[in-house]
Amino acid sequence: MIRRVLTPLLATLLAAAAVTAATASPAQARACRIDHTCVTTFYSDGTYTTVVGELYEDCAGNRSMWGTRGVPVFVETPC
Repeated sequence: MIRRVLTPLLATLLAAAAVTAATASPAQARACRIDHTCVTTFYSDGTYTTVVGELYEDCAGNRSMWGTRGVPVFVETPC
């Protein structure tokens, strides 16, 4: 009887832990389109008050980044 109860409970807990681990990672910036300049600013959290990094991509596809990734804000402008 105990085994019948614990097996589904353990499976449910493991599935919940896997979903939490998969969704807890920092968001990734989206890809910059060809012939566009893109700036992705990374913030420490959803309040968007502390910048922790930035990714810059120019029209030629050159990329430069400083800091760390966090909550992204993506801005894309045509060349």
